[in-house]
Amino acid sequence: MKKLSYIFMSAIFIISLTGCSPTFNGSRTGNDSQFIMEYTAFNTTDSQDLYVEAGDKISANVVINDGQLSIKVQKENEEPVYEKENISVSDDFDIDIEESGTYTVTVTGKKTSGSVRFIVENN
Repeated sequence: MKKLSYIFMSAIFIISLTGCSPTFNGSRTGNDSQFIMEYTAFNTTDSQDLYVEAGDKISANVVINDGQLSIKVQKENEEPVYEKENISVSDDFDIDIEESGTYTVTVTGKKTSGSVRFIVENN
């Protein structure tokens, strides 16, 4: 009976461990002109402020190996200049900026692995 109880408790412990996933496992670099992350686990939200001049663009490269990612690019409290939720495929795109200012890039991962790269490119 003790052996059966030990096996049962061990099984419950192992199952509980598989349900846990790390919030972030990877690398992150950010400053006023770039936001770069590479990760094997991303289950949280992160953001970076980028300073962009009118006429410049934010060049984005999103690689999704697994999971989903949501992205929002917004100047202060204005309407987002880019917003997309539950992205599950990789993509490259540019965001043209019409008004100078500080733009916040916010990414939210749901059991995501891959990378994101947002680079300010001067015109």
